[in-house]
Amino acid sequence: MLTFVKRQILIGVILRFLRSLSAGGVVLGTIFFAASLTPTLIPRTYLIQGALSGACFAVGYAMGVGWRWLWRYMQLPEPRGRMEWWLKAVVLGLCLVLAVAFLWKTTEWQNSIRVLMEMEPVGSAHPIEVSLIAVLAFVALVLLARLFLLVIGLISKGADRLMPPRVSRVIGFTVGIVLFWSIANGLLVRYALHLADSSFAAFDALFEADQDRPTSPLQTGSAASLLAWEELGRTGRRFVSSGPDVGDIETVTGKPALEPIRVYASLRAGDTAGERAKLALDELKRVGGFERSVLVVITPTGTGWVDPAAIDTAEYLHRGDIASVALQYSYLSSPLSLLVEPDYGMEAAQALFAEVYGYWTSLPREHRPKLYLHGLSLGALNSERSTDVFEILGDPIDGALWSGPPFASRIWRQVTQARNPGSPAWLPEFRDGATFRFMNQNGPTVPAQTPWGRMRIVYLQYASDAITFFDYRDLYRRPDWMNAPRGPDVSEHLQWFPIVTMLQLAVDMAVANGTPMGYGHVFAPEHYLKAWLAVTDPPGWTPEDIDRLAQHLARRNP
Repeated sequence: MLTFVKRQILIGVILRFLRSLSAGGVVLGTIFFAASLTPTLIPRTYLIQGALSGACFAVGYAMGVGWRWLWRYMQLPEPRGRMEWWLKAVVLGLCLVLAVAFLWKTTEWQNSIRVLMEMEPVGSAHPIEVSLIAVLAFVALVLLARLFLLVIGLISKGADRLMPPRVSRVIGFTVGIVLFWSIANGLLVRYALHLADSSFAAFDALFEADQDRPTSPLQTGSAASLLAWEELGRTGRRFVSSGPDVGDIETVTGKPALEPIRVYASLRAGDTAGERAKLALDELKRVGGFERSVLVVITPTGTGWVDPAAIDTAEYLHRGDIASVALQYSYLSSPLSLLVEPDYGMEAAQALFAEVYGYWTSLPREHRPKLYLHGLSLGALNSERSTDVFEILGDPIDGALWSGPPFASRIWRQVTQARNPGSPAWLPEFRDGATFRFMNQNGPTVPAQTPWGRMRIVYLQYASDAITFFDYRDLYRRPDWMNAPRGPDVSEHLQWFPIVTMLQLAVDMAVANGTPMGYGHVFAPEHYLKAWLAVTDPPGWTPEDIDRLAQHLARRNP
C-alpha cells in the first residue's frame, strides 16, 4: 500500500512538472537538443552526449520562455481555447518527430568522425541512454533556475515594503545574481579548485617504482645537481630520467652521438618564479647546456608535463647535441590553470626566458647554441607570451615550435587572421612563409625549399583540435575553419548552429586529449619530426634516414 502511494505521489509530481513547462520553451529546447546531436570535432560517449544535449535543451528552453514572455509583454495576439491546445499538440508532436529523427542519425554522425581518426566504428550511439541522461540534466538545470527565481521573488517581496515594486524587482534580481555567483564561485568552485590543487600536488610528489635517482653528474637531480631529486616532482623526475640516451640515439641514427641534456625546475625548487628560473639557469650552465649546438626553452603544460613525443624527436634529430630546460608553474591541468591562474604561467615563462636569453646574448655569437622556444597547449600560449618580439629584434632567437596553440594565443590568432587569401583557417599560409609556417598531419603548406628568414616559427596543429579552434564568437557566427575545403580529420556532416556549436566545441575542448595519437590534441612524434626539421634544419639527414627515424618514433610511441 505504501509503495502504491509513493508511486502515485511521484506520478503526480512528474505530471505537475510537465504541465508547468512552457510549450514555446519546449519547442526551442527540442531544436537545440537536435542540433547538439550533430557531430563536431571529437567523438562523444553517450554520457558526454547526454549531458551536452540536456544542457543545450535547457538553454533553448530558457530562450523559448524568454521569447514567450516578451510576446505576451508586447500584448501580441496568441491562440486561445481549443485552437491553443490543438496547436500545442501539433507542435509537440513535430518536436518528438524531430528529436527521434536526429537520435536515429547519431550513430552515423559519430562514426563519420571515428573513421577519419582511424577508430573502430560503434554499432550504436545509445540513443535511449542519451535521452535519459539529457532529461535528467535538463530537469536539474530547470529546478536550479526555478530556485533562483524563487530567491529573487522572496527578496523582491521583502523589498516591496520599503520601495516601489519595480525597484524592488531590480534589487531582488541583482541580489539574487550576487548571491548565487558568490555561492558558486566563492564556495563550490574555489573549494573544488583547492581540492584539485591539493590532489594534483600530492600526485606530483609521488615516486614511481621505476624511477631511480640519476647517477651521472650531468643529469638534473643527481648528487652533483643544484636541484634535489626529491623536489623535482613526478613530472620533473619523469622528464629528466626519460628519453633516449646516447646508446639509443647511436643505434637508431648509426652515427656518433652525445648524451642529451635535460634541466627541470619544479615548483618546490623556489618560492618565486624568478628564484626557480635562476636555479634552472645555474643548473643549465653547470651541466654544459650552453656548449651544445641547440638549446630549447620549454614551457610545459599546466601540470608541468613535457610531451615526450616532442623533445625525444628533437634529441634524435640532433644526435644528442641538444639541451632543454623547463620550469614548472602549476600542479593543475591546463584548462584549470587557464581558468584560475592564467598570468602565473606567463610570469614563469617570462622569468625563465629572461634568464636564459640574458646569459645567451652575453656569449660570443660563434660559440653559443641556436636558441629555440617550445610549448604544447597552455605551454604554447605562455611560450608565446614569454618574450616581446621588439625586445629581441637586435639579437633574435632562432625560432620556435608551438604545438596545439590555444585559441587565446595572440600571435597565432593575428597570423591566422592575416593569412593569404585562399588558404584555409585550419592550415593557413602567411605571406611568403619566411617567418611563420603551419603544419598538420600532412606536413607544411609551403614547399620545403621555400627560403626561411632569420627566425623560424612553426605552428603544429590539427584541424580536429577544439582547444585551438574554439572561439566565443562561435556563439553567433560560423567559424572560417568550417568552410570548404575542410581539414582531413573533420567530418563532412559538421554544421554550424548559433549557440549550440559553441557549447559543443566547449565540450570538445574538455575531451580533446582522448583521441588517438595524431588527432585532436594528441600530437604524434612523426609529425613533430617534420616540424623540428623545418625549425632547426639539422645537418646530415637524408630522406631515407628521416623515413627510418619516423618509423622508429611511431613504434616507440604507439
